[in-house]
Amino acid sequence: MYALDRKLLRDLWALRTQNLAISLVIACGVGMIIMSLSTQRSLEITRERFYDENRFGEVFVELKRAPDSLRDRLEEIPGMRDVQTRVVVSAFLDVEGLDQPAVGRINGIPSEHLPVLNRIHLRAGRNLDPLGQHEVILSEAFAGAHQFEPGDKLKVIINGRLQLMHVVGIALSPESIYEIQPGQMIPDPTSYGVLWMDERELAAAFDMEGAFNSAAFTLLRGASEPEVIRQIDALTEEFGGAGAYARSEQISHRFLDHEMKQLKGMGTVVPVIFLGVAAFLLNIVLSRLINTQREQIAVLKAFGYMWWEIGGHYLLMTLMVAFMGALMGTAMGIYLGRGLTHLYTTFFHFPVFEFYLAQDIVWIGWGIAVGSAFIGAIGGLHRALTLPPAEAMRPEPPANYQRSLFEVIGLSRLLSPIGKMILRQLERTPRRTVLSIVGVALAVSVMVLGNFMEDSVQKLMHLMFSETQRYDITVAFREPTNMAVESELIRLPGVLRCELFRSVPARFRAGHRERLVGIQGVPTDHELYRFIDEREEIIDLPPNGLLISTELANLLDVSVGDFIQVEVLEGERPTRSLQVAATIDDFAGLSAFTEITSLGNAIRESETASGAYLQIDLRQEQSLMRTLKEHPRIAGVNIKRSTVESFNKTIAENLLTMRMVNVIFASIIALGVIYNTARIALSERTRELATLRVLGFTRAEISSILLGELAVITIAGLPLGCALGNVFAIVALLSVDRELFRIPLTVLPKTYLLATGTAVVSALIAGLLVRRRLDKLNLIDVLKTRE
Repeated sequence: MYALDRKLLRDLWALRTQNLAISLVIACGVGMIIMSLSTQRSLEITRERFYDENRFGEVFVELKRAPDSLRDRLEEIPGMRDVQTRVVVSAFLDVEGLDQPAVGRINGIPSEHLPVLNRIHLRAGRNLDPLGQHEVILSEAFAGAHQFEPGDKLKVIINGRLQLMHVVGIALSPESIYEIQPGQMIPDPTSYGVLWMDERELAAAFDMEGAFNSAAFTLLRGASEPEVIRQIDALTEEFGGAGAYARSEQISHRFLDHEMKQLKGMGTVVPVIFLGVAAFLLNIVLSRLINTQREQIAVLKAFGYMWWEIGGHYLLMTLMVAFMGALMGTAMGIYLGRGLTHLYTTFFHFPVFEFYLAQDIVWIGWGIAVGSAFIGAIGGLHRALTLPPAEAMRPEPPANYQRSLFEVIGLSRLLSPIGKMILRQLERTPRRTVLSIVGVALAVSVMVLGNFMEDSVQKLMHLMFSETQRYDITVAFREPTNMAVESELIRLPGVLRCELFRSVPARFRAGHRERLVGIQGVPTDHELYRFIDEREEIIDLPPNGLLISTELANLLDVSVGDFIQVEVLEGERPTRSLQVAATIDDFAGLSAFTEITSLGNAIRESETASGAYLQIDLRQEQSLMRTLKEHPRIAGVNIKRSTVESFNKTIAENLLTMRMVNVIFASIIALGVIYNTARIALSERTRELATLRVLGFTRAEISSILLGELAVITIAGLPLGCALGNVFAIVALLSVDRELFRIPLTVLPKTYLLATGTAVVSALIAGLLVRRRLDKLNLIDVLKTRE
């Protein structure tokens, strides 16, 4: 073993505690990279495999009713490869033990052969029997929520008639990987499920023989998707087509895409913080080591060691620390990635979903770790390589001492002698002091970044479910219904107030920009659905024109006063030029509202309603549910309370897990920064502190000098960390798909308290470790140190 190798091992052992702290910081950064990016890759690979195996459509369209003969014309569109037409309907599901009626999306599929597109993956039971009757296959999420198994029976209200269906299978579908009811923010498998029935039996039940109301398409390679969509719209317009849309707009696919973007952001932004801190720590540790080994470096150069041998020795030391951190980070990333993958199985339903460790991502993590170590080592290496042997043989010249800022401005009179020592030392090492403060601030910011989402989501829920949605139940009608239905609904048991609404699909155009949006008409005196923005201000519905979400206005590049071409995709399908009367910073989707009578005039129909908001007496809820379930006009019911409970349960589980991870990571940063700062200060000032002990200072007094410096650094880093956390939170929210959600930035005092408390506790632990070293200080050995 070469002499430098033995020296390397001695130095690594002598600095083992500091090296371990730095390695843990590196491990956190590498672990975040591997966890986030490998989980993203796992999602992507699993999704694409599931799509390919089950031939998931690339373009979709919903219609009112079209004859089967239209399929031939759709197949003739240039660029079209496959066409799958079908019947899709909504129905009430009467589940035993469930107070409210569940809603099912029933898809018609052929029982004699596999569908051309959007095939199902059978998990249990069997496929539909061509000779069987009243058979149904359930989605795995819905079946699991209610413990359905093949052989069980399910009551389904099909077109107003109660039918007892036989559950013959449980399946998954690429259409409902993220199984969420349209219009909702989070899955609720207890109240919503996807079902598959024989297409002929379903068509007969809804008077759709020889017709279809939904279609999926795949395209030839190189085909123009926008042009194919345009031609599909042209062919389906007369049959009530609601506008074709690409796979990127399909709700399940879109939520998956959004989650993968979030993972990518997590795997890039957060690791930069950890590896930046690690580079700083390596820099100050290596710089201090080189300062204390000046004479050794001079001797090595005098004995003929080349500059590259000495530089390689110190560089290898930093790389060993980086390798140790990268190795721990890889293990951490695999462990956390598998845990995150398991967590995702609650939301995303695949036949097989396993954590895939991508080697290229591991190499990226290792490469970034080594790069951060190299950046941290540059400053110290430069000093070691450029130091002339003759100069290195002399002790390092004393620092240029001068009066501190507090002494200049006269505030030093307010300080004790120990306080003056603390401030002088901090001022005389400004670079280290500033970087240490920034390190503590980064620890606090990681905690704010990891926990602000809970505050923001709670604020979102309050604004949406308490301030905006003041109703208890939403009902949807099968067909647009005369406004006289309001008097019928108000007489139902338990209904205290009823407000009708009308929703129509439309295509909004402004120049070359366009979006498929639903326009909702509400009464002028609406109270159950209010327009509240993120500042909690009530926005009045304009008497004329449109109230649209700010996000929609940005996408269309329009402002208040501009006109939008609105092509209604229902009824007579008129095209109107409507003025933007106001915008609102709402929270979900792309919305457009207008007065319900104005909407009726614009779409050339008498006043009708698509559904109603109900405020009810909760004591009569079950009686009302039974009545609504049997009502022939009602196609769906949503109870707001169930949505909120499902939301709270799901979010609470996820946020609790993430909070624990963030507390651990932030503690590692804070402990690493503060402990290394204290150890370096101790090694630099050991002789000075020992001299004070000889002069009569107690252990507590000399400890207060060193620990006081840590306290100042920690206290100075707390407010900066809170501010940085806010900045990182804003950046994190920018990665959220704003067409899906617009989460208001909210950081509550409890989050700041948790963040700062974590840093303070870490500082106390570091202080205790340093105090133990001070207590073991051997005055005789220290004072024998050569000058």
